[in-house]
Amino acid sequence: MENEQEQKAAAEAESYKPVLGLSDAPPAELPAFWGTVYDQPEPKPEELLELTVIVPARDEEVCLAACLESLVGQSDEVFKLGRDWELIVVDDQSTDRTVEIARGFAGVTVIAADKLEPGWTGKNNAIWTAARRARGRWLLFTDSDTIHEPGDLHRAMHEAAKHNVGMLSYSPRQIVSGWAQRTLMPLVFCELSLAYPPAKVSDPAARIAAANGQFLLVEREAYRRLGGHAVMPDKVLEDVELAFMAKRRKVGLRFRYAADALSTRMYRTAAGMVEGWTKNLALLFNNCLVLALWRMIDFFLLFLLPVLAVELWNARIFAHSAQWLAAGWVLALLWVRNLFRFYSRVAKSNFPFFDCAISPLGLPLFVVLLYRSWFQHKILKRVSWKGRSYRS
Repeated sequence: MENEQEQKAAAEAESYKPVLGLSDAPPAELPAFWGTVYDQPEPKPEELLELTVIVPARDEEVCLAACLESLVGQSDEVFKLGRDWELIVVDDQSTDRTVEIARGFAGVTVIAADKLEPGWTGKNNAIWTAARRARGRWLLFTDSDTIHEPGDLHRAMHEAAKHNVGMLSYSPRQIVSGWAQRTLMPLVFCELSLAYPPAKVSDPAARIAAANGQFLLVEREAYRRLGGHAVMPDKVLEDVELAFMAKRRKVGLRFRYAADALSTRMYRTAAGMVEGWTKNLALLFNNCLVLALWRMIDFFLLFLLPVLAVELWNARIFAHSAQWLAAGWVLALLWVRNLFRFYSRVAKSNFPFFDCAISPLGLPLFVVLLYRSWFQHKILKRVSWKGRSYRS
């Protein structure tokens, strides 16, 4: 009896093919969603393509053409679009020229997102629509506001294989314009770099996890094992949620800043930026109000200390003038120290020096957005994005 059980276990172990980045043995109990990610039967391995690129798009006529041009331009004789990989644009009920622009690119498959059911976000629904028909061994989810450097698709798959991970995500170089964006964005991204250090995110032993939906590459079978976007239909930060699932289930996760691979302009207007960060900040930072308090203190220290120092230097209190002058210098030195600490922190955002230098001007807006995001998520329990309202 024991021999029969051992032979059966050996046969199961032999038939099981480990997935890139996963453990070498199948779990004791497969999750209920195992094997149900796709509507149709899985293609035979020889029928699969190398890669499927999925671009969800909702009213993206301003930026979609540049994104698709950078993607389609990666097709060559070695890595040919349509033969070795596919590019799917999912129209999420756009009301502008998004579909027309997408259809203007040869080799691009344009599909409509499934009907948006209650409990789903628009982006998750669009991605899930395309994922169920994807034929790639790798799936890349990327946003329509991204610009991809030549060869970054092929290099990304090699990087994931080299590091033996089932999920690879890049944080792009951020393109900003206008004073509001140039002062605020370095502050946000410096906090992100401190809250989600790439080295710890990529460390299997660390609990911290993060990913950026602007470039999220996942191995096909790993995506099936995680259950895909169907297991988190209502998540506003679906990229971070998918990363946490990958960490918990030992899929293998790598995350890094990748200015060499792609860039993005997240927001075209200040209003769009306010709406976007209001949607995300409270989800990205658990200590939203505490962070707002510290940044408010930073603002007062940076702008009030030099004023107080000058006032003390100009004091005309005869017998105590030397003491007031010394106190002014103490405050001045304290301001210099705080200024150095602040810029050392903001430099972690990977933004240009000038944007980091003027970032203190964005502190009041950052504080307001942190509070606004906390209020909408925790009190109102509802956020808005691109004309839709979602429960938080």
